[in-house]
Amino acid sequence: MKQEIVVAPRLYDRVMQGLEAAFTVHHLWEARDPLAFVAPIKDKIRGFASFTGYPIRNELMAALPRLEIIATMSVGTDHIDLAAAKARGIAVTNAPDVLTDCVADIGMALVLAVARRLVMADRFVRAGEWLKGGFPLASKVGGATMGIVGLGRIGKAVAKRAEAFGMRIVYFGRHAQSDVDHPFFNDLSAMARESDYLMLTCPGGPATRHLVNAAVLEALGPEGVLINIARGSVVDEVALVAALRSGKLGGAGLDVYEDEPRVPPALLPLENVVLLSHIASATHATRAAMGQLMIENLKAHFAGQKLLTPVG
Repeated sequence: MKQEIVVAPRLYDRVMQGLEAAFTVHHLWEARDPLAFVAPIKDKIRGFASFTGYPIRNELMAALPRLEIIATMSVGTDHIDLAAAKARGIAVTNAPDVLTDCVADIGMALVLAVARRLVMADRFVRAGEWLKGGFPLASKVGGATMGIVGLGRIGKAVAKRAEAFGMRIVYFGRHAQSDVDHPFFNDLSAMARESDYLMLTCPGGPATRHLVNAAVLEALGPEGVLINIARGSVVDEVALVAALRSGKLGGAGLDVYEDEPRVPPALLPLENVVLLSHIASATHATRAAMGQLMIENLKAHFAGQKLLTPVG
């Protein structure tokens, strides 16, 4: 007999097919009122398959008294109330490692897109402007300093790529890493002053909310560029908009936002900003791998086996 789980939001089709084959799946994302939706099935649901963008808070957990595991196919868990899950004895798993390369690729793509003004150059050609004259000169990446905020798996993968482009790497984190040769900063504003590109690869959540504030952006300066492939909550977006519009910050490349999918309207007309739609892990191969790891965690739990990638 298949275990019954709820799923939200709607996941990649190949992942949904895998879930449907292994479990009895209830489509929570279709519900206008999630609590009303789960009420008739609350005593049957033992698992929750999740992804970023759908909050799983204490109220929803309370409505599922037999819930034993929340498995997310993201590496980030800021959409899950981890404290509530722990208090209720609910296991949480995520999907690290499998998305590292694709996320790091997008990080460097944003660096190049902003530095070389690639989006503007594309529009320039399409609009027929090349017939009238050459495109303005842009910035060289090689020789610039990249300050990485959060030198974990993804941060290290970005650093490797940036070094291949001839960039100097420095990093900020909770502590210096003994096996890392890059210079460490314990003061984010100080590192921002030394950086041409500030790359965010740290976790989201309360501990890093608005870590990048007006002071950090001012330290990064009018020639500096902010790249965010972490979580939108890490950046004070009001301060970011103000810095970009005033010229106190040189540019930004953003894949994530505080209130996705709503992007601050003030960012839309700015030509020194490249905006993506949270696509860092959005390749067929990577999303399939993320989903399969989530499924394997669910299967392991219900088989009484050790979880592959537990959180906490």
